[in-house]
Amino acid sequence: MKEGLAEMEALLAGREPVLALAPMQDITDLPFWRIMAARGGADVYFTEYFRVHATARLDRTILRSVTENPTGRPVVAQLMGNDVEALARAARELQRYPVAGIDLNLGCPAPVVYRKCAGGGLLRFPERVDAVLGALREAVTEVKFTVKTRLGFDDPRTIETLLPIFARHRPDLVTVHGRTVKEMYRPQVHVDGIARAARELGCPVLANGGVDSPERAERMLRESGARGLMIGRGAIRNPWLFDQIRARWRGQRVRVPTGREVLAYVRDLWETTAPAGLDAAKQVQKLKKYLNFLGEGVEPSGRFLESMRRVRTEEELFGVGEEWLDHDRPMELVPGGREGEAGVAAGVERQP
Repeated sequence: MKEGLAEMEALLAGREPVLALAPMQDITDLPFWRIMAARGGADVYFTEYFRVHATARLDRTILRSVTENPTGRPVVAQLMGNDVEALARAARELQRYPVAGIDLNLGCPAPVVYRKCAGGGLLRFPERVDAVLGALREAVTEVKFTVKTRLGFDDPRTIETLLPIFARHRPDLVTVHGRTVKEMYRPQVHVDGIARAARELGCPVLANGGVDSPERAERMLRESGARGLMIGRGAIRNPWLFDQIRARWRGQRVRVPTGREVLAYVRDLWETTAPAGLDAAKQVQKLKKYLNFLGEGVEPSGRFLESMRRVRTEEELFGVGEEWLDHDRPMELVPGGREGEAGVAAGVERQP
């Protein structure tokens, strides 16, 4: 049996929620997977998307996440494009590698993507979605065939049209992000759309969108009826989140990291994601991709994030980090300062 496939099947058949790390381009790469795995990590990892077109070859950097997978957990390779034949060809090629599944991206909300009728842009053309799913279902024979979708392009009710199309092609797993493409990452998540998919599809459904704490994870699972969760932004902000969700599900104590552990996470990001022949200035800019998410959870006023956005050197970056994080108080690492379901822990304030 393909590497990781048996474990994937066991996860889907198990009793605990399946927890997946969402793919985020240029962020959830191989080095970041190492960082996540060291802090508990997800049950399943989805690669950054392979861009597929008529003359495309598999991206060698993304492919390393598959061939050098450091997590010990199943990997699902994600494809994005609109060329039916090219997508089927890429799916067949990827099955030669140690993947547990092939995933179609129908959710990327980036304008540069959807304007090319890829990612979430395909949701404007259900007949094209039908054709792509049919070709991939025929091509994916050795591993799981999965789909990641949003509710629609600009109307969440589009999911009503999409679900029969999905069901016709018998995917093994569908992840539903509870927003439209045009809603991007706005606060509201239409849980009812995810719940409808979980009720009507004859396969497991993962809920995606707005999960940034163990409490919200529990609520999402309860209200959606989903088989599990896919988390991206929340896990970048809080790499301990998957273990926290597991603990809450099992009725165990939820462990919250201290400021110094969060600071150590920032140092790990610096060291692990640094390319060979490090250009420090470029690495500072790369770290800001992660810090944009982390900063929302450090404190609610935005002062930490504002300070981090101004830094230009490694010394300045860690100077700000130590000013705010060099303490042993607990940090819940959830945005907005909302107590309970999301917010920083009481007593976590800026260091004098």
